[in-house]
Amino acid sequence: MMRILVTGSAGRLGRSVTAALAQSGHEVIGVDVAPGDGGEEAVRLPADLTDLGEAYGVMNRFRPEAVVHLAAIATPFSRTDALTYRTNTSLAYNVCEAATACGAERVVVASSPTVIGYGAPRGWTPSYLPIDEDHPVAPWNAYSASKLAAEHVMDVFARSTGARFAAVRPCFVVAPEEWHGAPTQSGHTIAERLDRPEIAGASLFNYIDARDAGEMVRALVEKLPELPGTEVFFAGAADALAREPLADLLPRVNPATAGLAAGLAGTVPAFSTAKAERLLGWTAKRSWRTELETR
Repeated sequence: MMRILVTGSAGRLGRSVTAALAQSGHEVIGVDVAPGDGGEEAVRLPADLTDLGEAYGVMNRFRPEAVVHLAAIATPFSRTDALTYRTNTSLAYNVCEAATACGAERVVVASSPTVIGYGAPRGWTPSYLPIDEDHPVAPWNAYSASKLAAEHVMDVFARSTGARFAAVRPCFVVAPEEWHGAPTQSGHTIAERLDRPEIAGASLFNYIDARDAGEMVRALVEKLPELPGTEVFFAGAADALAREPLADLLPRVNPATAGLAAGLAGTVPAFSTAKAERLLGWTAKRSWRTELETR
């Protein structure tokens, strides 16, 4: 068992990651700019990791064996572009530097599927479907650019230190309470995203239950030394957040995908998690079909 420090531990994804790690027997330290009780799963420490000195202070205090970096401005356009980019890139750099300087041997960095470029205002078409980790990246806003920059920062420290790194690109994260009608990170409910395909269409109807994402991150941290190199993984549900097959639905919201989407029959999602299944032995267990509370 390891001592694992999780940044952004109070967030939508962070809560499930700390729970999954703690339930697997690890000692978890949660760090978040928002103060609060870490609950049964983690010790919680408020800290602003955009300050390099605070990042070093946290890492020196706890000397974690592994770090999971989730802290970020997590929603595109929720802050100014300049603030989003500056915050997310400084967080990634500071955490990677302080973690490796203070002896962490494993670091997992949260990226985003937005790096591939979907939703671009001048139009975007995937190179192929389903999308995997080899798909070209084409960020078009400050948020997606900051997430791709975080992947590059990870690569820099992987090359310059002896630590092992990996990045996870979690799909649209759905917290447990959001299955019961609480607003999602976009402000809509899950039922609204299902009823109005134009809401989720730009992001290709991707999603993942936060608990499944937590289990994926746990598997990644534990198996990191066994991976062939510095890897990137998509983490998504085994189906699409849509009531119709994407073969029929995607061409209606993005006509340019008509030929590419033909293979997405049944409930097949637009993002493949075959790499995570192959290298980590992980697949998502939860679906909106079983989790969504209907009234």
